[in-house]
Amino acid sequence: MNQYMQAIHDYKESVGAFQQIRPEFTSAYNEFTGAAFGDGAISQKDKQLIALGVSLASQDEYCILYHTMEALHKGASEQEVYEALQVAAALRGGSAFSQLTLVQHALAEFNNRVQ
Repeated sequence: MNQYMQAIHDYKESVGAFQQIRPEFTSAYNEFTGAAFGDGAISQKDKQLIALGVSLASQDEYCILYHTMEALHKGASEQEVYEALQVAAALRGGSAFSQLTLVQHALAEFNNRVQ
């Protein structure tokens, strides 16, 4: 088993162990995520690509691995995966860029108080 498949396997084993401790919570979570990723107006492939982008943006390594695998299983091409990652990277960069305006205003306000 390669490194990334092993990581997913280890994650699933840990979730299984947690399910023994908190079965109601785990069942409710699985039902919730099952509904979110089920059939609907957005294809399951596109849902996995969205989840992959969100996982990358939130830096969740297990979800990055899992949703990469699931996107491929649902028919995503490598090009589609890379484009989803580009969108996530642009969003993270855009988020940092948009927040610099707060620093601009804070600098102006703080400098006025110091002077």
